[in-house]
Amino acid sequence: MQSSKRGGILLATILIIAAILGGLCGPSLKATAADADDLQDSVESFARVVSIVQQNYADPVDTDTLVFDGAIPGMLHVLDPHSYFFDPKAWALQMEVQRGNYYGVGMRVFQNASNQTEVLSPFVGSPADKAGIKAGDIIDEVDGKDCSELNTTQVADLLKGPKGTVVTIALGREGYSKPVVVNVMRDEIPQSAVQYSALLRPGIGYAHVTGFSSETTDADLAAAMKRLDYSHLDGFILDLRDNPGGLLMQAIGMADMFLSKDQLVVSQKGRASPERRYYALRGNDGREIPVVVLINGGSASASEIVSGALQDHDRALIAGERSFGKGLVQTQIPLADGTALLLTTARYYTPTGRLIQRDYKNVTLYDYEFNRQPNKEPEVKLTDSGRKVYGGGGITPDVSDPAPKYDPFQTLLLARGVFFPTDEGVGDFTRYFMGTRPAITKDFTVDDGVMKQFFGYLDQQHISYTPDEVKANDDWIRTHIKREVFTYALGLPAGFKVSVDNDPQIEKAIELIPQAKALYDTAKKIVAERQASELGQPQ
Repeated sequence: MQSSKRGGILLATILIIAAILGGLCGPSLKATAADADDLQDSVESFARVVSIVQQNYADPVDTDTLVFDGAIPGMLHVLDPHSYFFDPKAWALQMEVQRGNYYGVGMRVFQNASNQTEVLSPFVGSPADKAGIKAGDIIDEVDGKDCSELNTTQVADLLKGPKGTVVTIALGREGYSKPVVVNVMRDEIPQSAVQYSALLRPGIGYAHVTGFSSETTDADLAAAMKRLDYSHLDGFILDLRDNPGGLLMQAIGMADMFLSKDQLVVSQKGRASPERRYYALRGNDGREIPVVVLINGGSASASEIVSGALQDHDRALIAGERSFGKGLVQTQIPLADGTALLLTTARYYTPTGRLIQRDYKNVTLYDYEFNRQPNKEPEVKLTDSGRKVYGGGGITPDVSDPAPKYDPFQTLLLARGVFFPTDEGVGDFTRYFMGTRPAITKDFTVDDGVMKQFFGYLDQQHISYTPDEVKANDDWIRTHIKREVFTYALGLPAGFKVSVDNDPQIEKAIELIPQAKALYDTAKKIVAERQASELGQPQ
């Protein structure tokens, strides 16, 4: 009976998916009867296979797993690498991210190498932050429930709850013989897309945008720019490195802040949808501050829309490394059972008509993700001022400035967990060092005493090193220790400041501000002369 019920649910689900695919990407409703018969035959064949699997497979079969984790994702992967299926829990989380807030304690967690749920970092000013929870803490219990056998998603679900309710969390912390127990009152947790913003030096502003998944992304950047007194800056650095993208309208809203009113931001074309063109509706209100945009191989989708639009209009100088190359538009399609499709329905094009999408038909999924190569024959377009720009393989920066690569010793320290690989967490040495209860202030420096403790820790962990490796990596080690110690003791912004102050790509971006200004000024002059010539006006 249960098998029959599952089979009915499966068939209904497949029919719904088939109907959606036919409606959005397939033939019109006036397609031939043969097409409809082919679809019906395929669905029936699939249902027969599932029925045979249910009845004869060696182990019990969870039909939901077959559908949600196997059949539907497999079908979508045949189409392209970016169409995606959300099961009910994943879709609920996606909606939470898009709203830009949720109710909980306000921290990021992850599953570490020991399968424990570890605190990546508490959000600044969140209940978790105010309760004294630290990066690197291990979550042992939530409201008395042992978390050792739970995955990170399950632990995160325990931490969330109605606003104003209290959750008791037992934390394992290095240097403490007993769990650290904190009572945290849940609250609404806003999540800003701007990870860090600051004046790098007088007149030079900086903002790092981590994604476009929140519906408040453009507002988050606008708020950061207001804090920096953007209209009075001499230059601005927009950091979109490792920004995977997100919502199209947020990318359009962000580009609108820098472009002139009525300039084209992006267009999209799909087989089953008419061409749509999106323009800057408000414009920059005459605030023509020189802009440098930083990108790398992790910059994708919406971040490529922004950087492509600003590059095509010569509004910003693009620096760093070639972007990911994702030019597909995914439409969110909620389904009746709490699931949803993220289906590719169009391709987007920059103002010059560049398609940013890399080829995915003639490469393996692994090579597409990890061995990224631009299309063999990139298209060439001209910006407003006549500069050449290239499509079909991501955004090519105007100034190539690759990030320094890790040497073998640095790679070893990261692989062994001595340091954390991103700017948000802390590694094992910092947890060990902070367990000795050192007094940390904003004047903390990594002196020779701290370095002695560091190499003593490496000895304890049987991590070998040579005098040459120590000498070559002295500055790198001291910077990483200081960043992580500040993150742990003084909070994320303090740690981010250490990273930003020691980032050679950001230093290069500062140097490029005059070049960005010259580019924009030249483009405005050329466009004005071209318009005057077209109107037959004297120059």
